[in-house]
Amino acid sequence: MTIYAINGSPRKTNNTATLLSEALAGAQAALPGVETELIHLYSYNFNGCVSCFECKRLGGKSYGHCALRDEASPLLDKLAQADGLIFGSPVYFHGITGKLRMFLERLFFPCLVYDADYSSLAPRRMPTAFIYTMNVPHEVMLAQKYPDAFRPMEYFLERLFSKPETLYANDTYQFSDYSKYKVECFSEAEKAHHRERQFPIDRRNAFELGQRLARRAG
Repeated sequence: MTIYAINGSPRKTNNTATLLSEALAGAQAALPGVETELIHLYSYNFNGCVSCFECKRLGGKSYGHCALRDEASPLLDKLAQADGLIFGSPVYFHGITGKLRMFLERLFFPCLVYDADYSSLAPRRMPTAFIYTMNVPHEVMLAQKYPDAFRPMEYFLERLFSKPETLYANDTYQFSDYSKYKVECFSEAEKAHHRERQFPIDRRNAFELGQRLARRAG
């Protein structure tokens, strides 16, 4: 069994990557023999969907598969054989990063059939999850309806693979030294206090999410 975590953050060691790593550790702890891999999307050079429609061409060699060949191609091939997928992204302007959005376009669109039911060509149903990290507090996230903005991509993930479990990490610590940046709207002391208190809880929640996902996959 193989479970992949896909990091949509440009940072490889900060909030999003840390929680994805915890989720993979939870998956490994839940079931013996689980293989895991953390994929950093910003390490790869690729584009989003280019609307070539080769994945829809009847009788075409790329029907049901993305015809665009670039550094995303082996990742898409790898995920087609997965037993579970965990996506993670920091929140930029109420949504996931552009890099992750491009990758999901490439992952989703070839699987979506243009028939009357918009049926799926996904190679298998599998458990999925989405981890979001963001600077805003939980109450602001709800007041500004961030989850509504996340829902469209979650909808297609559910339609093609399975309904994703979601985890929100709020009010995250952004810089190692706030004095170097123009950030008058935030209190470094409050951010540091929140991180000390809350981030261990977020890590535990991510670990437990990974455990649940692996058990569903098994």
